[in-house]
Order: sequence, then C-alpha cells, then structure tokens
Amino acid sequence: MKQAKDTIVRTFDAYGNFPNNPKLPLILYRQAISLEEGDASAVESCFGQHGWGNSWRNGIYTYHHYHSTAHEVLGIYRGKAQVQLGGPEGLKVELKAGDVVIIPAGVAHKNLEASADFACVGAYPPGQNFDMHYGKEGERPQTDKQISQLALPDTDPVFGKDGLLLQEW
Repeated sequence: MKQAKDTIVRTFDAYGNFPNNPKLPLILYRQAISLEEGDASAVESCFGQHGWGNSWRNGIYTYHHYHSTAHEVLGIYRGKAQVQLGGPEGLKVELKAGDVVIIPAGVAHKNLEASADFACVGAYPPGQNFDMHYGKEGERPQTDKQISQLALPDTDPVFGKDGLLLQEW
C-alpha cells in the first residue's frame, strides 16, 4: 500500500433513473496498491486488513448498474479498462492494475472496453451486501431511501483511518 500518485474525488448528481450520490463522492486512487501484475491476493489483503470483505474476483459489468444496499470498492489487479462512472453522461476513466475506485451506493458504473486480461477485486464494508439495479423505471424512490439509510464505513479500504474516505464522507 502506498500513497496514491493521483486521486480523483467527484460527486455525481442524479441522472435520469440513476440516483448516483450527490452527497458522497466517488474516490479514485491511482496506483494505490503495489502488486505484482495479476496478484489479486495483494488487493484482497489490503481491503481485508481495513475491514472491507465479502470480496470477489471478476471484471466490471458491461452495462450501467448501481447498488443501493452497499458501497463498493474495486481494486484492479490485472489489465486495464475504460469505465464510465455516473451513468450514460458520466465521467470516462481508464483503470489499470494498482488503481482503486471507491464507489458510493447509487453511483452507476459500466465497463466500456477492457483488455482481454482485465480483472479486479470487489469488496464491501462490514455488514453490507450488494444488490443490483439498472436504472429501470420503478427502481426509485425505494433505492433512494435505501441509499440514504446506508451506514458509512468506519475505514477507507486502502488507507484505513488515514484515507480520504473518512475526510470526504
């Protein structure tokens, strides 16, 4: 774990049927985790030592989606991907091995294009389990209510008590 070289902190207003999260900013740490290319265990270990669990290894879905019952962290451990954050008119960023993005509940995210070897680890704060929403009619206002009632994490998944999450959220 090292201090991120570049960091993006950004909130997203609601966009159509995507609630996003105008109160809690998304945090993108560039090159935050030192790892050997393809070393998912380094990402899992980093997240786990700061209490973020229920982890999985895979990619990012190729359609806009969001979670209303959990905040999510994604740690890239192999390859790269062009990802859109905040819905169809949102921010487009390239994520690559070593990058970590903390996505507040409600913020839409989508894999636009990825290298064949792209892979990430996802994890959640203690006691939070993700659900899936796609920006369809009828999801809101129930998802808005769930997002507003969701507990804030006690730690940043990368930097623990010293991370930006505790300052920004």
